[in-house]
Amino acid sequence: MPDLEVTVGGKGFMVSCQPGEEHFLRSAAALLDAEAAPLIAQMGRLPDAKMLLMAGLMLADKTAAVEDEMRALRSRLAELEARPVSTRDVAVIPGEVIETLAEIAARAEAIAAKVEEQA
Repeated sequence: MPDLEVTVGGKGFMVSCQPGEEHFLRSAAALLDAEAAPLIAQMGRLPDAKMLLMAGLMLADKTAAVEDEMRALRSRLAELEARPVSTRDVAVIPGEVIETLAEIAARAEAIAAKVEEQA
């Protein structure tokens, strides 16, 4: 198991992780450090345990807010997916357009037939 030194709140900590997961550990430590920095700036020197606890609680609070938002978005998505498709939502092509397209197609076929005759 690789041992890494991570810095949180200006203090180094040795932490072990699974091989190949070093990047994730560094990213997690960086998130924890970002939460610890304002705590230290506001409160000054803190015991390691209190600094880590407070930073962890702040991250947990942010995580809970994101989970609440995800639940609300999933619920809204389920509502939208369950809603029947209304015919009002489907574009209706006017009859004149259909007739014009049919005329253009007939002319194109006539031109193609003439080209085939000449070839």
